Amino acid sequence: MATKAKKSKGFSVSATIVIGACLVVALVIFNFVFGDPSNFQGGDPNGHPLPGNLMGTIYKGGVIVPIIQTLLLTVLVLSVERFIAITRAQGKGKLVKFVANIKAALESNDLQKANELADKQKGSVGNVVKAGLVKYAALEDEKEMVIDQKTLSIQKEIEEATALELPSLEQNLPVVATMTTLGTLMGLLGTVIGMIKSFAALATAGAPDSVALSTGISEALVNTAFGIATGAFAVISYNYFTTRIDGITHAIDEVGFTIVQTYSTKH
Repeated sequence: MATKAKKSKGFSVSATIVIGACLVVALVIFNFVFGDPSNFQGGDPNGHPLPGNLMGTIYKGGVIVPIIQTLLLTVLVLSVERFIAITRAQGKGKLVKFVANIKAALESNDLQKANELADKQKGSVGNVVKAGLVKYAALEDEKEMVIDQKTLSIQKEIEEATALELPSLEQNLPVVATMTTLGTLMGLLGTVIGMIKSFAALATAGAPDSVALSTGISEALVNTAFGIATGAFAVISYNYFTTRIDGITHAIDEVGFTIVQTYSTKH
């Protein structure tokens, strides 16, 4: 009788919802925190920021600032979401120790202990092991199949279980990877717009408009800073989580190979 692989209970949030919520939050912060009149001389957001006032300076970064803020907040929120999801998928205890214990149980032909270890692990690796062990036990009484067919059947069961687990681990990571480039590009766009405004102020007849000139420079530098910060956070986050997923994938491959090889050797 065919067994059905069990998928772990994951934790995930739609990236679309996260981006929409972050956009709203970014607009609120930009208009009511950075754009608060108390941050500017004479209480006028169209004028100069107060000396040393960082919030007012950020506000002068222009309309690109809330867009980059949205990207940065999205990276932060999705990083927290992926941390929770991957931590749950990793299960209880260290994977290296779990794999070693499973190997030891299989070497001693103690399937009951191996099943107990998989149940206690409560993660993606444990679910794959459980699927393989269920198939392993089911084939013990199978008389019509030769050993090669049984081994292939176990391997297929493990592959199917793995295919159920891996997509949930990688969910939303493509969005984070996109933010790596998009954040930097939006920062560059804001920088270019700011510099255009600065040169336009310098090109005016007579004395340059100091307000327009400083506004353009502020817009350029603020967007550069936000763009670099967004790209940096996205790169760090993406590399960190892909490394953790690689560790889980390696553990699944190792323990799956062990189950197949053990069955082949002992039969």
